[in-house]
Amino acid sequence: MATASATLSSLSSLSLHTTTTTHRLSFSKPTKPFFSNPTKLPLLHSFPSHRSTTFIAKTSDIDTTFFENFDPNEENDAVFNPPEAPEGFVAPPSFDDGPMETEEEIAAAYEELYGAAYSGESYLGNDIYVMDSKVRKTTGFGSKAKKEKVKDGLDERVVQVRRVTKVVKGGKQLHFRAIVVVGDKQGQVGVGVGKAKEVVTAVQKSAVNARRNIVSVPMTKYLTFPHRSEGDYGAAKVMLRPASPGTGVIAGGAVRIVLEMAGVENALGKQIGSKNALNNARATVVAVQKMRQFSDVARERGIPMEELWK
Repeated sequence: MATASATLSSLSSLSLHTTTTTHRLSFSKPTKPFFSNPTKLPLLHSFPSHRSTTFIAKTSDIDTTFFENFDPNEENDAVFNPPEAPEGFVAPPSFDDGPMETEEEIAAAYEELYGAAYSGESYLGNDIYVMDSKVRKTTGFGSKAKKEKVKDGLDERVVQVRRVTKVVKGGKQLHFRAIVVVGDKQGQVGVGVGKAKEVVTAVQKSAVNARRNIVSVPMTKYLTFPHRSEGDYGAAKVMLRPASPGTGVIAGGAVRIVLEMAGVENALGKQIGSKNALNNARATVVAVQKMRQFSDVARERGIPMEELWK
């Protein structure tokens, strides 16, 4: 009995010890973290049970019967038959049959796609581009040929060029203001003003502005006014009077220039009030616009022109 009990106790202690040892081995805490250095622990070694398997198909399993009977070099029975054109159909012209593009059109298209091309020249520290339209229109730089004057039959005359300054946060900005009168000396005259950092550019801008404000001057066969008139602009006031043949233009300042560019040869003018050249020139234009021909007045009244003075 004693021997049997000792044997059972030894077996139980052995089984318990074994179970405890297995438990400790399976759930023991690792001394080094598993993800401490993931680059040195390949996934296949960590999980050997999840290995990828590659299946390679055999050549006998691939169906190639279609390609064995098909020859690309052999003429096939399938022929493309396009539909017939309807009656009255006119084929569009070919791309090569159209008119040839000019060099300016090609350059404009190139500029629109890729931007302006540098011409290799510089002016006042600024690079001149081949298709820089702004520089060509204002200064004429960037091209070998100089900019020609507009041939529209209008003469230009500069009345005044002044330096003007604009006070800004960083200091003063210096510009030039030009007053130009244009006319054909046949009854058409215009007054314009323009500002720019250069005198030449200011004159060009004012000439363009004057061409946009052209008015007609009524005159008699003696190249004088049909009647007296007065005009004011701002603080300037101008009086215009007709004169007999041979008198000439008796006026001063901007009034004289406006009348001469309009083609008036016999007239009297007087400036009253301000001596500003721009305001006096525009006041002269206002006075001219108030004038009317005798024939126009008679036509509006519906009477012969001889009865106007009755």
